[in-house]
Amino acid sequence: MPEDYITPPPPPPPQQPPPAYGQIPSWNYPQPYSPSYGPPPNRRSAWFYVGIIAGSLVALCLLISFMVWITMRAAGSSDASGLGLKSSQIAVIDIDGVILDADKVDSQLRRFGDDSSVKAIILHINSPGGGAAASQEIYHEVLRVRQEKNKKVVASIESVGASGAYYIASACDKIYANDASVVGSIGVIMEWTNYGDLLRWAKLKNVVIHAGELKDAGDPSRDMTPKEEAYFQSLVDNMYTQFVHDVATGRHSTDDKIRPLATGQVWTGQQSLPLGLIDKVGGFRTALMDTAKDVGISGEPSVVRPSKNKRGLFSILTDDGEDLFPNPGQLLNHSPGFYFMWK
Repeated sequence: MPEDYITPPPPPPPQQPPPAYGQIPSWNYPQPYSPSYGPPPNRRSAWFYVGIIAGSLVALCLLISFMVWITMRAAGSSDASGLGLKSSQIAVIDIDGVILDADKVDSQLRRFGDDSSVKAIILHINSPGGGAAASQEIYHEVLRVRQEKNKKVVASIESVGASGAYYIASACDKIYANDASVVGSIGVIMEWTNYGDLLRWAKLKNVVIHAGELKDAGDPSRDMTPKEEAYFQSLVDNMYTQFVHDVATGRHSTDDKIRPLATGQVWTGQQSLPLGLIDKVGGFRTALMDTAKDVGISGEPSVVRPSKNKRGLFSILTDDGEDLFPNPGQLLNHSPGFYFMWK
């Protein structure tokens, strides 16, 4: 049997002689990178960066559009109608609390009156009234919007719609009230605080120099004279006559029919209907759906409200602080006031 053939090991590599003195050995070191070795590295083209920039701009535009949409939806602003989002809306203006200023409500009435997408306006009222002049100013603005803009304005009384608040409601096309709503209080009241006893207790004396017999009438540091009382009563009587006449005009009635109801008393919504002070018993939902139907809006109407101005922390910290901490000295600075207000 032949012996197995064994492959001999390879011969060892030849040993290079050591380099002569001063020569550099020719060992095989790794070669540095050279463009001549292998393919060139991958380089991104200019279109890659153009695509990144364009995509970023598109994403930014979408983000801004989304934020604007969220803001407009949260604010309930009628500006959305200007973008063509809504074409038939009903505006709702809230009249809450004591009425001391007409500018806010008047500006909202003008804004919605000029908005062609707003087909009707509902005054959502929950107020005991307020200043005589302020209530009267809103009353006339409601009439102006109805007559000049040919726009329906409806009042919906929630809990209270008395005195100056009812004055405003009487200018509307229709008045709605709940069964238990408080309605009426047609009358005028004048009041102020007499602090004469307080001054005498503190041993203080109020000094007034005036020209004209009635110039200091109503000075809260002393009692009225009979002549001053008659003077103020004449002013109150005149305002009362205006109140009665304006309510009669708004309710398509006469002064003689309204005057027996103008005793300053209030009625429930249920009692007010047969008296002719309101047009229908029903809440805000009833007023909304009836108004939508009257102006030709089918289905669920779109409601728009004025945007609310929210005070930030910075504005609170930088104002004069009168809203948070009233100055006690102002308590002695109240002049006589005339009010269409239910007490």
